[in-house]
Amino acid sequence: MPSSRRTFLAGGAAAGVGLAVAGGLPSLAQAHPGRPRPPVGAGHVPFPPLVDDPKGILALPKGFSYTIVTRAGVTRLDHGQGVTPADHDGMAVYDAGNGRYTLIQNHEIDPGAEFGVPHVKGTVYDPGAVDAGGCTVIRTDRAGRNLGEFVALSGTVANCAGGPTPWGTWLTCEETEDRAGDTWEEDGRTGVFKKDHGYVFEVRSDGGADPTPIKCLGRYSHEALAVDKDRTKIYLSEDADEPNGLFYRWTAPHGVRLGPGVLTRLAPNAGVLAAMQIIMDDGSVLPDVAYLTSAQLGRPFPVRWIEVPDRDARTTPVREQFADGQVTRGRKFEGVWGTDEGVYVVNSYAWDEGDLPADAAPHDGMVWFYDYRAQTIQLVTYFPHQTQSEEGTAVKYNDLTFDGPDNVTVTPWGSLVLAEDGSGASHVLSSIPGGPTYAIARNQLNDSEFCGPTFSADGKVLFVNMQDPGLTLAITGPWEKYLG
Repeated sequence: MPSSRRTFLAGGAAAGVGLAVAGGLPSLAQAHPGRPRPPVGAGHVPFPPLVDDPKGILALPKGFSYTIVTRAGVTRLDHGQGVTPADHDGMAVYDAGNGRYTLIQNHEIDPGAEFGVPHVKGTVYDPGAVDAGGCTVIRTDRAGRNLGEFVALSGTVANCAGGPTPWGTWLTCEETEDRAGDTWEEDGRTGVFKKDHGYVFEVRSDGGADPTPIKCLGRYSHEALAVDKDRTKIYLSEDADEPNGLFYRWTAPHGVRLGPGVLTRLAPNAGVLAAMQIIMDDGSVLPDVAYLTSAQLGRPFPVRWIEVPDRDARTTPVREQFADGQVTRGRKFEGVWGTDEGVYVVNSYAWDEGDLPADAAPHDGMVWFYDYRAQTIQLVTYFPHQTQSEEGTAVKYNDLTFDGPDNVTVTPWGSLVLAEDGSGASHVLSSIPGGPTYAIARNQLNDSEFCGPTFSADGKVLFVNMQDPGLTLAITGPWEKYLG
C-alpha cells in the first residue's frame, strides 16, 4: 500500500471452497502489506458462523453490526440534486478527522436509469449520457450516519470499480466501449452518446470535479486499477469476453511522477500501455489463466509486457489487437489492489462455454499476486468449480462454499477482503493468502452482488455496497480480533 495509506483505503461465478497459499500478516503498525509470505500460524482466529439478520438484510458474525448509510432512490443528495443514484459499485474511503469519513462511490449505470446520476453543472462528461453513471461523495462517521452526499462526476457510463491514488484521489473506471454517435434505449427513453466512452476519470475526495477522460490509460472495458508506490506505473484490469480480457500495465513517460491532476494533463499517447504475458517454462506465452489450477498455488511465473498498438481502439478493440497466444487472457479480470511490493488481481470465474479454452480447467475464482521487483505472478487463492454454479442451485453449506470473487481490498492487517458476484448467496469474504477463506457477511435480502469493500484506515469500519437495491453499509465489530 502506498505511503499515504493512513489517509485512504479502497475496495478495488460459481461455487467453490477457497484454497490459498503464501500469505503473511504484517502488523497494523507496518500498514503496508507486501508480497505473499509463508502460511499463517496456528494463532489465527477464525470468524464465527454468520447469524441471520431479523431485518432480513445482512447476516453477520456474532458481535458485529451494520448501519445503512445510503439507499438508492431514498436518501437524498445535497443542494437539491435529487436522490441517491442506483447500482453502487467500487468505492474508496478517506479519513476526514474527528471520527468522520469521506466515501467516493461509483454508480455502474447505463443511460436512462430510474435513479441515474443527475447531471450537475461542472461534473458532466457527456451530456448525451442522461441518467447514467458517475460518482457521488458521501460523508459519514463510525456509526454509519449519513452526513450528506453529492454528485462529483456525471455523464459517464457503467462506472464499475477503479482505485485510490497515493495522493488521495479516486480513479473511476468506465466498463464500456460505447462510441460517440451510438444510440441508447431504456424503458422507452432513447438518446445518443456525444462522446466516446471506456475511459478512466479522476475524482477528488472534496468533490472537486474535472470530467476529463485520462486517455493515455486506454479505451476499453475498464474494471479496476492500482498505482504503484513509485507513482510511475498503473496496473489495470479489463472485464471482457469474446475474446477474454487482459491485464495491463501503464508506464509513465520518463521523468514524470504522478500526482494530483497529472494524469488528466498528459497527452493521449503519453507513456506506454502494455498487456501481460505469463511466460511458461519453454518460453511460450500462457494463452489463458484458466490453464493454471490449485496445483500451481504459490508458484511464481515470469511476466513480460507487450505494448498495445492502438490504445484508443479507433478501429479495433484493444484486446482484439493481439492474436491468441500473443498475450495471456482471462475471463473477468476484476478487482485490483496495490501494495508497496506488488498488486493483487482477481479473475471471477470461468466455466461456461466460451469462458475459457476447451482444454483448460473451469474454476470459480482466482486471486493473483504480481511482484513488482521479481516481475512474476503467482496464484494465491483458488476456488474450484462446483456444478451448483451452473445450475444456480443452493449449496449444502451456504457459508462454507464460495464463488465469483470480484472486488478486492487489503485490510489494515494485511489480509484480503473479497466481494462475491456469483451464483446463489452473495458474501463478503475474509481471504488470507496462505490461509483459509471465511464468510464475514451474507446478503439475506436477495442474490445481488457485493461491491467496493473498503476499510477505514483506523480499522474501525468496513464499508461495502450491495448493488441492488443500492445500499451502502457500514459494518463494525471486533475486526482486529479476527484480522489482526
